[in-house]
Amino acid sequence: MHVPGRRRRDLLVLSSLGAVLFATSTGTAAAKLPQADSLQQQVDAVHDTGAVGVSAEVTSPDTRDIARAGTAERGTRRQMPLNGRFRIGSATKTFTATVVLQLAGEGRMSLEDTVEQWLPGVVQGNGNDGSQITVRQLLQHTSGIRDIGPEIPALKSADGYRAERFRTYTPEELVGLAMQLPPKFFPDDEQWSYSNTNYILAAMITQKVTGRSWAQEVNDRIIRPLGLRDTSTPGTFPFILGPHAQGYAFSTGTGTGTGTGVTVLNSSMAVGSGSVISTAHDLNRFYAALLGGRLLAPAQLDEMTTTVNAPELHVRYGLGLAEIPLSCGGSYFGHRGELLGYIAWGGATRDGTRTAVVYVSSDGNQGTQQAMITLVDQELCRTRS
Repeated sequence: MHVPGRRRRDLLVLSSLGAVLFATSTGTAAAKLPQADSLQQQVDAVHDTGAVGVSAEVTSPDTRDIARAGTAERGTRRQMPLNGRFRIGSATKTFTATVVLQLAGEGRMSLEDTVEQWLPGVVQGNGNDGSQITVRQLLQHTSGIRDIGPEIPALKSADGYRAERFRTYTPEELVGLAMQLPPKFFPDDEQWSYSNTNYILAAMITQKVTGRSWAQEVNDRIIRPLGLRDTSTPGTFPFILGPHAQGYAFSTGTGTGTGTGVTVLNSSMAVGSGSVISTAHDLNRFYAALLGGRLLAPAQLDEMTTTVNAPELHVRYGLGLAEIPLSCGGSYFGHRGELLGYIAWGGATRDGTRTAVVYVSSDGNQGTQQAMITLVDQELCRTRS
């Protein structure tokens, strides 16, 4: 929920509801599993929390289940589009981490390389020191670099959005803003703090290593090989092409989608960290391919799924993936995503054989997000119940 005048904690926060995650994984959800609701019932439950529109897809090797509720545009009866496109927010980080790990597997760089090696002089000042921060620490959120999200007016208020929705940011400009702030802590694997700036830097390093843009590498290494026809890296282009629901943000107090229409956005402030546009279906295919070993060699997939404690979120975090406990035992890997007007939650079982993605097209209150988390948990537990 966004309250006008209140600073957003970050650009694309993985989850401000770590306690909800913890409770879902250990409490009431487990009791419900034997009588798990249908996907449509769960989507309806998400919608009942106040979301304008909801859509979800669950896949396994022999099934594909889709459900939707609400409307594609406030004040109309237009249904949520089948396979509608939306801004996936921080789920983009998994794409970025995959590209970096591919480059490491090819021997073109190392996770232990420092930021200074690839971006001389970029991370410095006010206690920031790129020579002490590794690529691994960027991907793992253990760098201590401050998040740039709260400094972006378009993401803070309806007035800021209207004034800056077409503004273009360069990665260098964004990192420069972050360098005006002291680090949250000095690089230390014992400390963890979510920061979108880490992934802006990872995108910059990708370009330095390859001589090609982050977007080109994501397209050539992930989107095209997997045939993700509805997934794109829009750059500065502010519109969502193809079927999509309208997004709403900055609701006033209730988080029920009564806020500002925010579908149009130049997402250059989120390069590497949150700018990808995709669909639930394409995200499920991506998660299945990634966890199924089709995008990374075993050594690199092990690196990605080796996790550290992320106490802010009550989960564990690897390299661009969160490890989230399942109420039926074990865990799954996935990522929350949010960028103005769209909130997504999705992931896959450890072997990638079952995937689930749900998104809403408006601000999410605590009830909305808990219902989304419960949906993914129940769907990924079905094969184990």
